[in-house]
Amino acid sequence: MTAGQKIFRKKIVGFTFFLGFIVFTLLCVNVFKAVAQQQEAGTLTPSASMQAQAVQQKAQTDPGVMKFAFLAAAIAVSVGALGAGIAVGYVGAAAMGAIGEKPELAGRALIFVGLAEGIAIYGLIIAIMILGRV
Repeated sequence: MTAGQKIFRKKIVGFTFFLGFIVFTLLCVNVFKAVAQQQEAGTLTPSASMQAQAVQQKAQTDPGVMKFAFLAAAIAVSVGALGAGIAVGYVGAAAMGAIGEKPELAGRALIFVGLAEGIAIYGLIIAIMILGRV
């Protein structure tokens, strides 16, 4: 693979991440807009527990909200896992190179690989938070 092809591939990956972020943002905005419309219509009560119940009841009756909530949660997990995979690929390659030259760096290298794995956990937490509201 030539250097030009590698640069093109990196640009495509970057554009894909940017596009995924935009789509995820738009989906979240749609879900939050539906909740805001409920609040403006007065269907939500002032109590926090009753608000949660009203949102859940509305989400159960409105398939559009459920559809976008599940889609947003799926995108959060998939983008998080994809980002974690790319990060672990780069960090793991660099860690193996460093361990090959200095074996005493193995502990530090594993910490950095673990930090890269945390990106997937963040995506999972966001998905749980989204689904907890529906």
